[in-house]
Amino acid sequence: MRTVVIALASIMALASIALSSAPACAQMRGKGGAKNPESEQQAAEQKRKAAEAEKAYKAALDKIPDKKKSDPWGSVR
Repeated sequence: MRTVVIALASIMALASIALSSAPACAQMRGKGGAKNPESEQQAAEQKRKAAEAEKAYKAALDKIPDKKKSDPWGSVR
């Protein structure tokens, strides 16, 4: 009886280790494969869009007027 319990416990431990390592293996699958020209084109397009968005962001920041310093106690002095 005791050997059965030990065997089941070891099987459960191995199963939990196997299940917890499965997501880590799934994340590594996309790396190291052959380069796909279509994915390179998509990456270049994403970079171009990011550059355009950054340029638009900087242009929007330049349109914001400078904030004037306020002195709430100025009229009291």
